[in-house]
Amino acid sequence: MRTLNDQALTRFAERYTAAWCSQNAGSVAGFFAPDGSLTINDGTPSIGRAAIAAAAQSFISAFPNLVVKMDNLTVDGPHVKYHWTLTGTNTGPGGTGKAVRISGYERWRLTDDGLIAESQGHFDQAAYQKQLESP
Repeated sequence: MRTLNDQALTRFAERYTAAWCSQNAGSVAGFFAPDGSLTINDGTPSIGRAAIAAAAQSFISAFPNLVVKMDNLTVDGPHVKYHWTLTGTNTGPGGTGKAVRISGYERWRLTDDGLIAESQGHFDQAAYQKQLESP
């Protein structure tokens, strides 16, 4: 893994955050290596940019007003932890109309050229579902 200095890593994470907020799933996928992977809550990995874009699009479609905020960025040996908070209203196709606010993190392994080779994403699925279903 290429060692990014703190400033470069912060800029990368800020641009990644902006990509999520842009409502452009292809922009999100562009931060990943061509054969990179994104796994959400220990689910089936999305491998390759097209699959990663599809995973991002599922959130973007569900939450047309989706906003992601970077909360913190830490380096843990060869990994980077990108902590985030997502807010939005589930008004996409089949949506509940409910507002959600969830926080989580992605644990990244970067390539030598500074792209995400692997991202392990985690958030509280039960809390998320409860917000979607709340009266």
